[in-house]
Amino acid sequence: MNMQEATSIMKADSYKMAALSEDTRNNILVHVKDALIAHKDEIFAANAKDMAAAEENGIAASVKKRLKFDEHKLADVTNGIDELIKLPDPVGQIQLKRELDEGLVLQRVSCPIGVIGIIFEARPDALVQISSLCIKSGNCAVLKGGKETANTNKALFDVIYGTAVANGAPEGCMLQASQHNEIDELLSCNKSVDLLIPRGSNAFVQYIMNNTKIPVMGHADGICHTYIDKDADIEKAIPIIIDAKTQYTAACNATETLLVHRDVAKEMLPVMAKALKKHGVKLRGTAEAAEIINQAERNMSSPNGIEIIGDDDFNTEYLDLVLSVKIVNDVQEAISHINHFGSHHTDCIVTENNETAALFMQLVDSAGVYQNCSTRFADGFRYGFGAEVGISTSKIHARGPVGLEGLVTYKYKLYGHGQIVDDYATGKKQFHFKDL
Repeated sequence: MNMQEATSIMKADSYKMAALSEDTRNNILVHVKDALIAHKDEIFAANAKDMAAAEENGIAASVKKRLKFDEHKLADVTNGIDELIKLPDPVGQIQLKRELDEGLVLQRVSCPIGVIGIIFEARPDALVQISSLCIKSGNCAVLKGGKETANTNKALFDVIYGTAVANGAPEGCMLQASQHNEIDELLSCNKSVDLLIPRGSNAFVQYIMNNTKIPVMGHADGICHTYIDKDADIEKAIPIIIDAKTQYTAACNATETLLVHRDVAKEMLPVMAKALKKHGVKLRGTAEAAEIINQAERNMSSPNGIEIIGDDDFNTEYLDLVLSVKIVNDVQEAISHINHFGSHHTDCIVTENNETAALFMQLVDSAGVYQNCSTRFADGFRYGFGAEVGISTSKIHARGPVGLEGLVTYKYKLYGHGQIVDDYATGKKQFHFKDL
């Protein structure tokens, strides 16, 4: 069966999936959690094959960290399922109820999107999170994970899909795409797939957007910033930037650029540089920033010194222990830099001045704007969404970590008693709008 045929079946079953009760969907998730635990040895064995192949192929350490699926990752995803079950049902929520005229009542009611294709990076835990979110929100899911975790993904998919169908989900609730050429096949399924969510490099996401008629939601880059204001508390600033850069360098919400206000640069930069280097972070920045850091080290040729870069290099997403550094004149220049070079993902200001923070948070055009905390908080689980299917930097439908609310749309339901438009067009009747 080709992708067109498979997604056509899913489209037909998406209406059955959307009609499942909240109790049924939550019950499926309970059984999925139990099944993952029951089959963990098989899943870990499959992951061992992927890890061995990654080692043999010289996969980068940052990527191997994503590939690993062990007891810790299993605990994370099963805890996430528990939290997801506790969340209110996103389906069937009445968002608006309005009487247009006597006996003519309009409702706007949330409903699943339908068939969603998610193409994600080589992270087995992402498959569990995405499929769980789709089950909870009543959506059918086409899942395409990275080839580096093919064995783990298959083991996880088989457990989740089999459990879902055995507990009331239609057979077309989920589909795993395992071959690379199936991506292009999926892009052509605009009659049966309602939404695509690609996760990956800028080039990959742009390719998806440019080669399909299916609506696409996602983000291409994670060029996040932390700005140290002149009114920053250095005792807060250091742990924030260390966490934002090093807690998980391969994540899209890791800070890639450090901006420092000129008034505190000579005080802050050497301390920051010393702390970052202790955590293995390589610094790249402007000649001005390098001069301050190297002078503080009293060794212009220090092997730990900062590599000088130009403005064009500030649009780099490292996903590694590398950080760009720049001195700015004020918060306005920081805002301009972020809006120009950033990817509109997540950006933070460290300051004790709430007026400055308010200006920053108002004018920075990003999905997440923070004060005095790590950019690593940009995550569906940490927002209490249970998990996320991805992070969106677009401004329509969903923005930021996309959890349950981003996986539903709405329909209008109008309840009447024989009313016709001609009566209102000719003046026989008038509308009397009243919110109920």
